Amino acid sequence: MSLLLMALGVMMIGGLLALAAGRKSPASSYVGMGSLVIGSVIGLVPALQTLVQGETRTLRLAWEMPFGSFFLLLDPLSAFFLIPIFLLSGLAAIYGRGYLRGYREKKWLGWTWFAFNWLTASMAFVCLAHNAVLFLISWEVMTLSSFFLVAFEYEKSEVRKAAWMYMVASSLGTAFLLPMFLTFGSAAGSLDFNGFSRSLSSGAANACFVLALVGFGTKAGIMPFHVWLPVAHPAAPSPVSALMSGVMIKTGIYGIVRTLTFLGLPPLWWGHLVLAIGVASGVLGVLFALAQHDLKRLLAYSSVENIGIVLIGFGVGMIGWSSEMPVVAALGFAGGLLHLVNHALFKGLLFLGAGSVLDAVRHLEMDRLGGLLKKMPATGLTFLVGAVAISGLPPLNGFVGEFVIYMASFRGALTMDPYAALALIGAVAGLALIGGLAAACFTKAFGIVFLGEPRSEAAQEAREASLSMTVPMMILAAACIAVGLLGAAVMEGLSPVIGVILGRPPVGEIQRTADVLWQVTAGSLVFILFILAIAVLRFRLLAGRSVAHSATWDCGYAAPTARMQYTASSFSQPIIDLFRFTLRTKEQMTINDPYFPATAGSHFESDTPDIGRERIYDPLFAAVAGFFRRLRVLQEGRIHIYVLYIVGTLLALLFWNMRTPK
Repeated sequence: MSLLLMALGVMMIGGLLALAAGRKSPASSYVGMGSLVIGSVIGLVPALQTLVQGETRTLRLAWEMPFGSFFLLLDPLSAFFLIPIFLLSGLAAIYGRGYLRGYREKKWLGWTWFAFNWLTASMAFVCLAHNAVLFLISWEVMTLSSFFLVAFEYEKSEVRKAAWMYMVASSLGTAFLLPMFLTFGSAAGSLDFNGFSRSLSSGAANACFVLALVGFGTKAGIMPFHVWLPVAHPAAPSPVSALMSGVMIKTGIYGIVRTLTFLGLPPLWWGHLVLAIGVASGVLGVLFALAQHDLKRLLAYSSVENIGIVLIGFGVGMIGWSSEMPVVAALGFAGGLLHLVNHALFKGLLFLGAGSVLDAVRHLEMDRLGGLLKKMPATGLTFLVGAVAISGLPPLNGFVGEFVIYMASFRGALTMDPYAALALIGAVAGLALIGGLAAACFTKAFGIVFLGEPRSEAAQEAREASLSMTVPMMILAAACIAVGLLGAAVMEGLSPVIGVILGRPPVGEIQRTADVLWQVTAGSLVFILFILAIAVLRFRLLAGRSVAHSATWDCGYAAPTARMQYTASSFSQPIIDLFRFTLRTKEQMTINDPYFPATAGSHFESDTPDIGRERIYDPLFAAVAGFFRRLRVLQEGRIHIYVLYIVGTLLALLFWNMRTPK
């Protein structure tokens, strides 16, 4: 535990030193990046040791905070979440030094590195805190530091709006967590987590579960509490987006799982509810991603989709747990946890890739990109790895977690009663639909952005990102490949984590599934060797021979232009039309001359508004704003009126005190 505290101390002190550096001094970036990388490397050591050894370590220090205690616990569950936090934070810091270099003259980067370092440290404290007061303080520090990072380009009105929307959503989520912790604490007589276990009645346990699902789910971005995510991620700098989407939203998942360890054996309806939310988040998230024109907004909605996949796994696991099917329970939670860490890898990679495109072209509107693979080969190839991984295709890491969830669902559907089996069949159908839509979504993202011809002058003049930006992407791409091929080894390491959740380590169930994954790995290696053999054979057959290149048939066009390529809208239009009843896409078409549309000012626009924001949050916020607007009549602007309010309040309290019996 001392090594872990040292790591967090290095990060926090490094952030303060970066803040103390001169406003335009390059030292702030080097100090901020260096301290975060060093702290992340140090922190990985105890986290990996705890996960491998399956041990639990605690630390309790004196603290004068009322009802609080500085109580830290490092067990396999918290260690599992710490590993992607430290790994992605260190790589994002290296990337961030190159990405933020162009802002040195315009921004106070010392403040940015301070918030970045403290965001990482606060996320780690959220996973380590074993007292409700310490947890909530860490939770709020995490929210505040990420708020300032989202507001990095605060001079833009849309960025300010996104930052405040994120802050309001986070505050609403915290409002649900407070009564949950108070309910636990009043039943246990303490706000330390070790007293929460199995201390509630059935009704109180149900209430705490729902409060946790809403409070933590808001941070995780589940439907319909996701509205902050599609606006905050595009507004933040790309390394911050990678950190927020890759690991920060996972602290919400950690909160849900940790709450389950307090509540014990769940009723069957909990699993059905989590599974339904997971399917809804996954399907709607990927549909909204498919409809986007901005690359980072597409990736943000995709995070909602992948959180949905994680919840599908947890829902399957909870159904198996409540039905006393340990195999289904273990595999469901294992699949969800695997996908969680895999999402941190490939989503971090994709956001960093989007940041490199933004750095080169200065915008992320897909219809004005294209042809970037020739200009930015390292960015393009690593983005392709992330796109294949997030589509759940073997042999990359996105396939592994989804495969295990499929195994759990099929196993449960064949052995459980019809009511539970029907829900698991729904999980299989939902996961299959999500996978197909994700493949279409990221075929669009990679194809429109990196293939074809440039659609704008900025895309034509794009250049590859600096080495400090491409190296982290290469490391994450390699990690996606490695975890995909070694998924069985990662699966075997999950036994202690699932043991914390279920109360016993499911060694047998995990080992049997790992054996199946080793067979999948063998098949993937055979496939890779086959492709390499074909490539070598082609190279040898063409050796010494002249190879000519010529244009393909162009349908009679003598001079085809980039305008004849698929756009992001036209590529996804058939699928969007199929789900029009859900997405409510708005289209506007103007055709002034069907024969010469380019010279006649014809145009087509489509927009897919977020139904959660339009149908739930905008009316709610408008009603609240209207209520407070009516109260403005009380603000007369005259001192004697305000004095009258004070006197009236004092008289009311005096009469109340006189009526109250002594």
